[in-house]
Amino acid sequence: MSSGKIWTRDFILICLSNFFVFLGFQMTLPTLPLFVEKLGGNDQLIGVVVGIFTFSALLIRPSAGHALESKGRRFVFLTGLGIFVFSVGSFGFVKSLLFLFIMRIIQGLGWGYSTTASGTIATDLIPADKRGEGMGYYGLSGNIALAFGPSLGLALVGIISFTQLFLICSVLGLLALLLSSKIRYKQVEAKAAPTVNKWDFYEKSALPPSLLLFFITVTFGGIATFLPLFTAQRGIEGIQWYFLLYAAALMLTRTFAGKLYDSKGHQAVFIPGTLLILISMLLLSWLPNSAILYTAAVFYGLGFGTVQPALQAWSVKGSPPNRRGMANATFFSFFDLGVGIGAIAFGQIGHWLGYSSIYMVAAISVLCSIILYLFILMKSRVRKPA
Repeated sequence: MSSGKIWTRDFILICLSNFFVFLGFQMTLPTLPLFVEKLGGNDQLIGVVVGIFTFSALLIRPSAGHALESKGRRFVFLTGLGIFVFSVGSFGFVKSLLFLFIMRIIQGLGWGYSTTASGTIATDLIPADKRGEGMGYYGLSGNIALAFGPSLGLALVGIISFTQLFLICSVLGLLALLLSSKIRYKQVEAKAAPTVNKWDFYEKSALPPSLLLFFITVTFGGIATFLPLFTAQRGIEGIQWYFLLYAAALMLTRTFAGKLYDSKGHQAVFIPGTLLILISMLLLSWLPNSAILYTAAVFYGLGFGTVQPALQAWSVKGSPPNRRGMANATFFSFFDLGVGIGAIAFGQIGHWLGYSSIYMVAAISVLCSIILYLFILMKSRVRKPA
């Protein structure tokens, strides 16, 4: 930290670990709905199976935030990765929707622990004056996994069994676990443990950006869960290219969005980014052909890649050093809540009104985020003169 360098040995290790666990996770994202279909599930059950994962992650994040400050980064991160490896590997031996439902709950617990810890560890390792840029690079490790994970998962499921696919995903999580064991973690401060309150579920300073994120990640629940099914229904090919183009656009934003946030603040990135996401949702609701699908992918990648790291840096910026774990827990809790509510609600909407309606409702959710941001901005400007 004192050297002012972002790319240290430990930062590279946390990025690599994040890449491999996200690769394993992203490979299951578009294939799990297909697996649920194979087990006899409909759109509503697909939404529930996908959504319950995020709710179990949501419930465990406050505990993870406390444990990061009391038990340490290493314990929380390795525990979460271990649970992830076990749960994803077990998918390969699932024969019923009930057992899959239970294992998805367990996977959510591991995901909540590991991702809360990982973002906090990255925050520890990045110089404070370069946090936006550094978090952009850290997020890039997950974005690269996103570039290949969904497409790789969809390609593999056509030539190997679901059992083999899930075991490969589990091995990728194990590789992340091995790499993370080599990181030199920040030590727990002796004064941190006594301040822990079991009724302390969130970091107040992280609430505004986290609320904004919630309305945006609702859209992700619709894309990750139902877009492969929607394109198949429309007879539109190239869903693998959607995820590749989306991830490529995300990676492009990492070259400028973080630096722009560091120099200009969230005012310079939030509105442009959310408008791109809004346009993407409207295009998906229309979706006449592959060209529109690919355009929507690029817009969504540019928008989400600009907004998400800025909101995460914003959520940590206002928190005390010994509350960074809880700030990250708050941020990712709202991320999970948005994805979970999106997946479950869109399962019902898709069943009642059709897949196209999913993305129109998602566009309304993005519009709510823009309105809420303007309200937060006006409130903060009124408060300054006082």
